[in-house]
Amino acid sequence: MTRPGPEVQAIIDLAAAHFPPLGSEMTDIAEVRAFFDARTGPAVAPRPVARVSDEDADGVPVRVYHGSVHEGAPVVVFCHGGGFVLCDLDSHDGFCRAMADATGAVVVSVDYRRAPEHPFPAAPEDAYTALLWAARAYPGRRIGVAGDSAGANLATVLTLLSRDRGGPALGFQALYYPMLDPTRARPSHRENGQGYFLTSDHLRWYWDAYLPDPADRADPYAAPPAGADLTGLPPAYVVTAGLDPLRDEGLAYARALVAARVPVEAHHYAGMFHGFLSMATALPEVATARETAFAALRAALHAD
Repeated sequence: MTRPGPEVQAIIDLAAAHFPPLGSEMTDIAEVRAFFDARTGPAVAPRPVARVSDEDADGVPVRVYHGSVHEGAPVVVFCHGGGFVLCDLDSHDGFCRAMADATGAVVVSVDYRRAPEHPFPAAPEDAYTALLWAARAYPGRRIGVAGDSAGANLATVLTLLSRDRGGPALGFQALYYPMLDPTRARPSHRENGQGYFLTSDHLRWYWDAYLPDPADRADPYAAPPAGADLTGLPPAYVVTAGLDPLRDEGLAYARALVAARVPVEAHHYAGMFHGFLSMATALPEVATARETAFAALRAALHAD
């Protein structure tokens, strides 16, 4: 089994120390969010982009990052991670700024309703509403979707909804360590369920909050690989990490896309952990991985 190097282990330990013990010692959602929001980190000046604004996407709050002053710039609808329960526009502000700057795109970050107050299907419906708004706000532009962790789940669902509901047409999907399988039965959940920041307790707690009705766990719009028809979806870029409990479901989804004849570029980082792409300032190899991911996104969005 792959083990993290000392620098990676130090980052994992730091992340774990600043994360609530979900599902074991802490279960109250208000307490969890207060703990999460109280985390402190080094003060970093926001990466400058051409323009940032908070908008109302037909009732769904979004934050729009313009990576370029070019009027015809392509669009990325981005869904943040956090197990459908945590995180928000602010937690992923730096990541979205970096994405907009690297791709020259308009990044529309979606503040979807979170569980447990708003379980499935609130999040994907909010994301789809924001996608429709983005298509109207920026007509005629190439549109892609992206997300990390639970947000990557929502990005996959957006590709299904856009196909099944007649649009808008999507040109690309970027999925960073997607959270897709509520059964949590794959080997990586046993191998990496403790000791690598994201734990099996976290994932059980997230899925129980998002899908309190067991019947929803078979819904392809909740867990896309569960019987989903993946034909006709846009090309995908899938990132997985070897020390991530979600490793095997991400790898399985990439294989399922290939089987459905969807073009896939898959990148597996054996010595990395869940959420590593957000740590680009801490580890040089992460900076390279993120540059590679954003370069692929830029190429797909700007393709002729």
